[in-house]
Amino acid sequence: MTTVVDGKPVSRPMQTQETEFDGDLWFVTLKDTDKYDEIASNPTVNLAYAGKSYVSVSGTAEFMEDLERKKKYWNPIFDKMLETSYDDPNVVLIKVTPETAEYWESGNTLKTVKKFAQKLTSKDSVDDNDGELNDTVDFNKPNK
Repeated sequence: MTTVVDGKPVSRPMQTQETEFDGDLWFVTLKDTDKYDEIASNPTVNLAYAGKSYVSVSGTAEFMEDLERKKKYWNPIFDKMLETSYDDPNVVLIKVTPETAEYWESGNTLKTVKKFAQKLTSKDSVDDNDGELNDTVDFNKPNK
């Protein structure tokens, strides 16, 4: 999760809570952290996911005090890592509402090499925005 402090990005690894995607992304944190203060000052965040493809999600974060949801998302590893339990009043959920997401497909080497070869060998410009390797989703625009 990347926050903004004094106009500069500050990134740290976070674990997205596995749940059925309803349009929001969820995280567990503590209130006595820099991240909490940073989001309280500026709720604009960016989330980056990398694997066979890369996804960058920009959105707005807010804090939630839902005890049942905290219990649902709680992982026994958090007991050790955060040195507390889900019902500690210092534990808080971060709900990120995505605004835009951009992805790059990187898991298909053949497709990536083909696109690169097209760029090298074509006299005409090759459209990078054909949605084949890279695309952007705007969550605020209605679907067509």
